[in-house]
Amino acid sequence: MKKFLQEFRDFALRGNVMDMAVGVIIGAAFSDIVTSLTDNFINPILKMLTQGARYTLTDIGGFASNFISSVVNFIIMAFILFCLMRIVNKAVSFGKKKEEPAAPTTKECPYCLSQIPIGATKCPHCTSDVE
Repeated sequence: MKKFLQEFRDFALRGNVMDMAVGVIIGAAFSDIVTSLTDNFINPILKMLTQGARYTLTDIGGFASNFISSVVNFIIMAFILFCLMRIVNKAVSFGKKKEEPAAPTTKECPYCLSQIPIGATKCPHCTSDVE
């Protein structure tokens, strides 16, 4: 059972699964913005042009406030997801050991500036003695 839970945790916290989940949530929030834009701006303009409907300034203000509310909700949702992803990424990287950089295997010849093996005492390119 412990191995099963470990495999599930590794699957759920894998980068592509988390990215897909964030994409679905952001996509749903963005679809609210598009729906609000359509319902509150585009449809009233089309009705006004085709049916001669008249809108007052208070109607337009209500339409704008609904759209602004959708945009603010989207920004809040994106910020919360950003904070959650930072926490998840820190939690995932907490248990991993940081890799040390590999020791260099080559060095540069001071005379011809070509790469030579680290243990070489003579440059194979310019035949100069290297310390």
